[in-house]
Amino acid sequence: MGKYKRVLLKLSGESLMGRQQYGIDADRLDDYARDIKIAHEDMNTQVAIVIGGGNIFRGLSGATKGFDRVKGDQMGMLATVINSLALSSALTSIGVKNRVLTAIRMEPIGEYYNKWRAIELMEAGEVVILSGGTGNPFFTTDTGSSLRGIEVEADVMLKGTRVDGIYTADPEKDATATKFDRITYDEIYRRGLKVMDLTATTMCKENNLPIVVFDMDTPGNLLKVLKGDNIGTYVCNE
Repeated sequence: MGKYKRVLLKLSGESLMGRQQYGIDADRLDDYARDIKIAHEDMNTQVAIVIGGGNIFRGLSGATKGFDRVKGDQMGMLATVINSLALSSALTSIGVKNRVLTAIRMEPIGEYYNKWRAIELMEAGEVVILSGGTGNPFFTTDTGSSLRGIEVEADVMLKGTRVDGIYTADPEKDATATKFDRITYDEIYRRGLKVMDLTATTMCKENNLPIVVFDMDTPGNLLKVLKGDNIGTYVCNE
């Protein structure tokens, strides 16, 4: 048994690129699927997943290049659906029952999302992949994952990134940056740390949803987090 009964796993779209410059790296996708399978089956954890779309299209970046912001964000939402379908296929290929739910109606690509359906599927033993962000422009997939984590009553949000936690500064740019093992939401605000966008962070703080920020690109790390091993950074109110 893992430390958590139900988790919201937020995956980075950029991480799905692996060593590529664009799109989906099949090896990285398979690594994710294998870790999720073990988390779900061997550790008996209920798993809901939100994936970003930055490996295909990011609405905010598109707006700086002349795209209408609303249409750009809608394109980004569709990018998350593509990634969700790819992960669903990878999970199905290794025998993991799963369901794609979409924030915008697009049957038969996926079922239309609602909280009770997502919980029902998880309790029935399926992994649920929640795509399409919030279904609204001007909201990031970080905000979408915060919202879905709160809605499905997850014990924790696991934010899988390319770095192994939260640092005092960007460790790729500042060699003196030091890592936090644990930090409060208030300290994130005071230090101006870019963990997630402000809306997403505030939603987690106000609804008392803790976050673990960890390196998802290292196979096995998801399982270590679920076991309660001290990796990544734990974010909470106290």
